[in-house]
Amino acid sequence: MGNRLTQIATRTGDDGTTGLGDNTRVSKNSGRPHAMGDVDELNSHIGLLLCEPLPQDVRELLVDVQHQLFNLGGELSMPGYELLKDDALLQLDQALARYNAGLPRLLEFILPAGTRAAAQAHVCRTVARRAERSVVALQQGEAMRSAPRQYLNRLSDLLFVLARVLNRMDGGDDVYWKSERLMKGTP
Repeated sequence: MGNRLTQIATRTGDDGTTGLGDNTRVSKNSGRPHAMGDVDELNSHIGLLLCEPLPQDVRELLVDVQHQLFNLGGELSMPGYELLKDDALLQLDQALARYNAGLPRLLEFILPAGTRAAAQAHVCRTVARRAERSVVALQQGEAMRSAPRQYLNRLSDLLFVLARVLNRMDGGDDVYWKSERLMKGTP
């Protein structure tokens, strides 16, 4: 990125447009700023999750995810530019396999609840899904690499798994939906 921010209040957005990394201006209500904003919101929610007590390996993973989300946001802000590398997706796949391996099979849908850290991981998961939908919508109108969409898809899966891991951190468990099927004990 050639230009670093030296002034925050430029007033150039007062007309309802925003500048992209390639120096073009687009409506703040167009698809690219929506996707960039959703990714930024996701990164902020992960920052909030990092305020909670977490296992060190989860903390390190989430800090790296924040950096990757900045790369993803940068890629969204510069049409045709590649910042998110293939190894970022591989890192999520490996973390998913590692953390999911220690979890019991789900009996039913679970509620986004439990510990505060787990609940915040669920908030992150839902914001990741929204960011993914924004990127999908953007890709329907513009040619883009699939990596940003795939990264957000995999990240939302990882956040679901991490929520389950965090609920077990101090001997807790998933909070299961009380469905009729589960209450009757039928598979």
